[in-house]
Amino acid sequence: MKRVWAIGLLFALVAFAAVKAEDELDVDGVVEEDFGKSRDASRTDDEVVQREEEAIQLDGLNAAQIKEIREKSEKHVFQAEVNRMMKLIINSLYKNKEIFLRELISNASDALDKIRLLSLTNDEAMASNEELTIKIKSDKEKNMLHITDTGVGMTKEDLVKNLGTIAKSGTSEFLNKMSDMQTEDQSTSELIGQFGVGFYSAFLIADKVIVTSKHNNDTQHIWESDSNQFSVIEDPRGDTLGRGTTITLVLKEEASDYLELETIKNLVKKYSQFINFPIYVWASKTETVEEPIEEDAEAAEEPEKEAAEEEAEVEEEEEEDKDKDKPKTKKVEKTVWDWELMNDIKPIWQRPAKEVEEEEYKAFYKTFSKDSEDPLAHIHFTAEGEVTFRSILFIPTAAPRGLFDEYGSKKNDYIKLFVRRVFITDDFNDMMPKYLNFVKGVVDSDDLPLNVSRETLQQHKLLKVIRKKLVRKSLDMIKKIAEAQYNEKFWKEFGTNIKLGVIEDHSYRTRLAKLLRFQTSNSDTEVASLEQYVERMKEKQDKIYFMAGTSRKEAESSPFVERLLKKGYEVIYLTEPVDEYCIQALPEFDGKRFQNVAKEGVKFDESDKTKEKREALEKEYEPLTTWLKDKALKDMIEKAVVSQRLTNSPCALVASQYGWSGNMERIMKAQAYQTGKDISTNYYASQKKTLEINPKHPLIKQMLNKIEEEPEEEPEEEPEDQAEDDSEDKEETVDDEEETVRLLTILWDLIKKIACGVFGSRSSFFITLIFVPLQIKFDKTEL
Repeated sequence: MKRVWAIGLLFALVAFAAVKAEDELDVDGVVEEDFGKSRDASRTDDEVVQREEEAIQLDGLNAAQIKEIREKSEKHVFQAEVNRMMKLIINSLYKNKEIFLRELISNASDALDKIRLLSLTNDEAMASNEELTIKIKSDKEKNMLHITDTGVGMTKEDLVKNLGTIAKSGTSEFLNKMSDMQTEDQSTSELIGQFGVGFYSAFLIADKVIVTSKHNNDTQHIWESDSNQFSVIEDPRGDTLGRGTTITLVLKEEASDYLELETIKNLVKKYSQFINFPIYVWASKTETVEEPIEEDAEAAEEPEKEAAEEEAEVEEEEEEDKDKDKPKTKKVEKTVWDWELMNDIKPIWQRPAKEVEEEEYKAFYKTFSKDSEDPLAHIHFTAEGEVTFRSILFIPTAAPRGLFDEYGSKKNDYIKLFVRRVFITDDFNDMMPKYLNFVKGVVDSDDLPLNVSRETLQQHKLLKVIRKKLVRKSLDMIKKIAEAQYNEKFWKEFGTNIKLGVIEDHSYRTRLAKLLRFQTSNSDTEVASLEQYVERMKEKQDKIYFMAGTSRKEAESSPFVERLLKKGYEVIYLTEPVDEYCIQALPEFDGKRFQNVAKEGVKFDESDKTKEKREALEKEYEPLTTWLKDKALKDMIEKAVVSQRLTNSPCALVASQYGWSGNMERIMKAQAYQTGKDISTNYYASQKKTLEINPKHPLIKQMLNKIEEEPEEEPEEEPEDQAEDDSEDKEETVDDEEETVRLLTILWDLIKKIACGVFGSRSSFFITLIFVPLQIKFDKTEL
């Protein structure tokens, strides 16, 4: 028995050695014919071989065929000018290397468009391959990247003409014209746009580019170049593509990252996810599959053992019954390779707006903007005219972070430009005005001209046309937001943007003014539009009144609004630093001019009786106003007048129509404006103010009495003992003369300080703060 076992073992060793020798002979044999049968694929499921036959072949050539290609290929040497062209492309026209994939996919899409167009008039055009796809496969082992399309393909003549155009005499003309235009500091974009050299962006990351192409009217050919020269030869493998083109890039050492699946996927989704044709990437995934459990080792043992098993068959019958209940399969995780679709998001802007559901807009917005919240509003439109484009614009629910960081200098990256569904750029300076920097969306045009690198527009006038339509549609979108939602959400998030728009964009100022909202004296909680204010204006009221301050409390407690509120006029409160600039930029609204109640010019409609009474008061207080202007506050104020606006406060400093209000002074000083070089700034800052006095206030009445009695003396300089000696001869209503003089002294000192600008923009606040207790004091003495 032992001898039989030894002989069997010897035969097994001989068989194993023979198999191993055969395997070793295959290693150095013919070059792998099918790129799909790679070492990665050996670990896939049962159907992987069939799928890999669809995969892009590396070359499928043996050593003899490769040698034949080298010897028989037609070699073309690029001229010296081509080196200049290559340097221009690599160093100047393309700002980032990753766009090579965008350009090659774009070219593949163009080829697919062409064959689809041909198929409309020629039923046989797509007979060799009905599929219209773009497929990308990386081969890390051989450091190669393959991009295959089933487009129209190229003949030998096309390969030489289209891919070899760079060596034609036109290159010299192109370079000369470019040099001339650069010397004259002119834009070269229009010139560059005439040369379709996007294909050559492949040399940004590749040492060698191999193009295999099959056209319906020619045999399959191979084009190869290292950027110094190129060669063309008929493919010795014959027709392996059926129709279309495969571009194989032999990557530079530093470009190996572009072989990573995640990198490829990210680039496709970034630049080409809205291409009309499906884009596939050869990728792996882990799947859980059911596999049969392997039989026991006894089934493979020698025949001698079978006899023994038969003898024990009766004994094992019971055990076999138990085995029937055991599972026949087990779950196993396997790595499966297959084509993965990358551009599964279809460009919904290509569909009519009425066919797109609301949920589709929300899903699309979240996908392209990377925002987790639904948009506040959107608009979907097609623009026609000088340039035709489709667009969808969105307003986010919340303002993006850093919305006003580097305002004006930071580029807007929320509008993405596509041309024929190919992403071009979101790096814009002037696609949208600065104040609409929160609007997100896509713009797609089929006929927009581009320059060679697709980075900037070829004709800037077309960009201006697009900009105008985008602004108009954006304002339409904002206008259609429901009033409650507008006030509660939009205005809180983007109100400052609208105000800046009024300041910056005179073309749309009227439309933007209708979008403004402000706090007013009409409501403690609700904001109001200018249209609502005008609707509530009193009869014969011809101006829109507003008061600026650091807060609503400060504005509504200002002495400037006292009489307006008492008479029932509505006053707009401007509490943001940008508000007063905004109103200054608006000359009028609906035929009504704006009136800053902190400036001169506030007048009320008055009857003849009221007018006579006012004129009588002006005449009565003329000694005091004249004395204040010409003597006491000479060179400090423009003039002193009897006020029509004050009710409770004794006096107030009022800016001229062309000067700064106290609030504007505060803002300008906070901006450190005083450089001494800005003439206009110095002019506004140097404007003198008007002192308005309240003729009904007890302190002002006392002041008038003092001036009439002793016009040459300033009230605070009157000796207290002299006042006591004359107290019996004066018709005083205050029992304590010393208290009267003290209060007048305080008033006078404060007026001088206010006139000198000691309290700056808060003069009115200090007047109210200090004189309220003084007024109470006089009220108690029944002045």
